[in-house]
Amino acid sequence: MVLSIKPRRDAAGLTTGELLIDGRWRPAAHDRTWTHRHPATAEEVGEFAVAEAVDVDAAARSARRAFDEGPWPRSRAKERIRVLRRIAELVRAHGAELLALQALDNGVPISFGEAYAMSMECVADVFDHHAGWVDKLGGETLPGYQGGEHLVLTLREPLGVVAAVIAWNAPLLLAAQKLAPALAAGCTVVLKPSEFATFAVLRLARLIEEAGLPPGVLNVVTGPGEPTGDALINHPLVDKVSFTGSRAVGRRVLAAAADGVKRVSLELGGKSPSVVFPDADVFAAATTTMGTVTLGLSGQACVAHTRALVHRDVYDQFVALAEGTAGLVNYGDPFHPETTAAALINERQLTRVLDYIARGQQDGARLVCGGTRADGELAAGNFVAPTVFADVRNDAAIAQEEIFGPVLAVVPFTDEDEAVRLANDTSYGLAGMVWTADLKRAMRMARAVRAGTIGVNGYQLEPHVAFGGFGRSGLGREGGRGSIEAYTEVKTVLVPTTDELM
Repeated sequence: MVLSIKPRRDAAGLTTGELLIDGRWRPAAHDRTWTHRHPATAEEVGEFAVAEAVDVDAAARSARRAFDEGPWPRSRAKERIRVLRRIAELVRAHGAELLALQALDNGVPISFGEAYAMSMECVADVFDHHAGWVDKLGGETLPGYQGGEHLVLTLREPLGVVAAVIAWNAPLLLAAQKLAPALAAGCTVVLKPSEFATFAVLRLARLIEEAGLPPGVLNVVTGPGEPTGDALINHPLVDKVSFTGSRAVGRRVLAAAADGVKRVSLELGGKSPSVVFPDADVFAAATTTMGTVTLGLSGQACVAHTRALVHRDVYDQFVALAEGTAGLVNYGDPFHPETTAAALINERQLTRVLDYIARGQQDGARLVCGGTRADGELAAGNFVAPTVFADVRNDAAIAQEEIFGPVLAVVPFTDEDEAVRLANDTSYGLAGMVWTADLKRAMRMARAVRAGTIGVNGYQLEPHVAFGGFGRSGLGREGGRGSIEAYTEVKTVLVPTTDELM
């Protein structure tokens, strides 16, 4: 049942029609706004400023001044650590409020906030983790290679102005994954949240201000891809674009970066396989796999394991368990503690998912359950019943393309070689799971499957390890040493130690 979700435009003291530029909250230059409808009820819950080119220019110039003239890039490690730790403390202290704002944004249930990867504890841990890197961003001292006596050393310096563009499905975590390493490295940032998830990010920006970040180091512009996002990724003062979202938009980011020779990090989604062998705990494999597809985000996650590759010996058992798991999902008001899954973000995504379900049936896959839009009390929202397809060909659209909805495609295999071939027969390579009791097989599969992260008998995102994809799933990594180094430039310094010419 969907309960009424009341508009909360003044939630947490937010003025949702304002942008953060140069340490000041201000309206957009042309007073253009975007009205957001809640995905569970279609109610209007917020009206946000649309930043146009003039606003983005002001934000980029603010970030450039803060980088070229401000204290943050030149601050001591102790100061950056203090601010980042304080941000983590404030996120933890305001965790319930931030989760509620995120539910108001995109309908992700409050109950799902208990899951670590979506919790405010995880968001805070991202800032804590990168705070620990600040005083470890050292270079190298190298021996002379030829001629003369000299000292050769390298320095890591902050890269510059970062445009951080994030998706709507996990706005707080995605913001943290970009802001924490950029700020830890000494960069300045212009952040653009999705127009479908703005409440929570604006509140996070207020908390970051409260933590003591100098004015201009973080700027926030709100609005859709056109005009806001386009103006930001193409701005000449931006040195790096860090983007999480669709592959189509990722291509536009790459084109803009090529023109300006900008650094780029891209996370562009996945079609992650869950590979189940006959010696696996099939119950755990089916419920966990189906859980990534239905619970919380309703499959609207880049790491949702929407392609199950299952050995023929346990195929029917897996399909039956997946169907049973689908029946346990509770849709409704995201603020109700019994709600376990979100609506799809908007009507456009709803139509897209239903079209894929129709294509699956046209391609000959067997519809086991679901496949329809919810009716009755749920009819006003963008709800699609959890859907399982069996007897799916791996070249079918529902097995190859990222649907971003609660749809699982189950593909049979016969042996390990076929499992590897099917797992790698995709243009994506973000993540995967391998289910087996045989450790040697697990390690063979982990090496053979081309994906950025492989979970053995389960899956868990962690803030201190690299996350990113192979192939068309993106460029670069978030988390770990590689994440923070991606926001730095390496400088070589040559120092003669005698009067002899080098």
